Amino acid sequence: MTEGWVGVMGNGKGIGRVLRAPVEARAWREFGYLMLGLPLSTLYFSLAVTGVSLGAGLLVTFLGIPVLAGVLAMCRGFGRLERARVRGLLRVEVAGPEPIRPRKPGVFAAMAAVLKSGSAWRHALYSVIHFPWAVFAFSLALVFWATGWAYLLYPVWFWVFPAYTDQPGLQLFQNDDYAFYLDSPAEIALTCLVGLAFTLATPWVVRALTTVDRVLVAGLLGPSRLAHRVSELETDRGVVVDTAAADLRRIERDLHDGAQARLVALAMDLGLAKEKLAGDPEGAAAMVDEAHGEVKLALRELRDLARGIHPAVLTDRGLDAALSSVASRCAVPVRVAVDLPARPAAAIEGIAYFTVSELLQNVSKHARARGVRVDVWKSGERLLIQVADDGRGGAGARAGSGLAGLAERLDAVDGVLVVDSPEGVGTTVTAELPWRA
Repeated sequence: MTEGWVGVMGNGKGIGRVLRAPVEARAWREFGYLMLGLPLSTLYFSLAVTGVSLGAGLLVTFLGIPVLAGVLAMCRGFGRLERARVRGLLRVEVAGPEPIRPRKPGVFAAMAAVLKSGSAWRHALYSVIHFPWAVFAFSLALVFWATGWAYLLYPVWFWVFPAYTDQPGLQLFQNDDYAFYLDSPAEIALTCLVGLAFTLATPWVVRALTTVDRVLVAGLLGPSRLAHRVSELETDRGVVVDTAAADLRRIERDLHDGAQARLVALAMDLGLAKEKLAGDPEGAAAMVDEAHGEVKLALRELRDLARGIHPAVLTDRGLDAALSSVASRCAVPVRVAVDLPARPAAAIEGIAYFTVSELLQNVSKHARARGVRVDVWKSGERLLIQVADDGRGGAGARAGSGLAGLAERLDAVDGVLVVDSPEGVGTTVTAELPWRA
């Protein structure tokens, strides 16, 4: 019963959306985009084809080079206008291409940079290939829009234009021998229904047409994939450098505040014990015994620190044994299941280990869980990690949180972190890393 009611409500929302679509602002913005596209595209096409043809013909002389460079610069201006039009009417933000940077100062270096720019040639290509598409989209959208509203508002014509309604119906066809009119109520109703169908379909037809424009603008007038990838790698490199610097500071702090301070105190105790050795052997023995305990604590701290840098068990026995070791030290019972056909690259293995380690620390500190399950497996060319607990939930990769920092570390190696944490249900964190053997 509940499922049926939900289905009816869903259908009601869908019908309401269809009925509202013809009068929504989005439909009129997109229709206006297509209507404006034809005159602009005609201008782009005419100037681009004329300019490129003229520049190519003048290449036999020196004049062809500045003409071509000027045409390409003009096409980049067209692209700027098109991105603004897409942003204003289609509400789609398309980043601009990478700027053209001449290697040397001067006019000739600037012209050479424009001619070598792939984005400039993509803008010229857009100016040429968008014209036939703009003609098709303009014609189809206008036919649907005009037909729909004209047929839907058919009865209004008798009231608005009484001078043309001497005959009992709308004149659809006439010649010297024959005229055809719509005069019966059934014919009028059928005409309105056809108009309603066209009117309701027009926003979706227009939306499909503008989708092609979005693809063309994003693909030809936006930044190239290579430039985007370079930007991603620069960002990832910054994250890796910052992470490495933070790890070094952490190791330095742990050494200074932990093992180093303990070893300094140990040296002082041994010095005092040496001075007491002749006059107070029993007191010296007690101090040596305390120093022995301090040595054990210092060794334990150094082992923990070394394990935090890179555990020996991970190098020797792989993820299964290393994660089992981490799980045994967790404050919450943990079940570990590792199903890998082989060992991944050492770097990926280390990132996977520290990802699970940090997630288990978060569970111990914040989740209030009774149990945790860790699953690691390979899917295609990806290494998947899932850590699920039955705690209080509500976790998220908010800015400044530990999960946000972990997501940035994974992103630096083309990894992904997904957090699913409903309140009161528990938290499931899925990490995905590239598999590199």
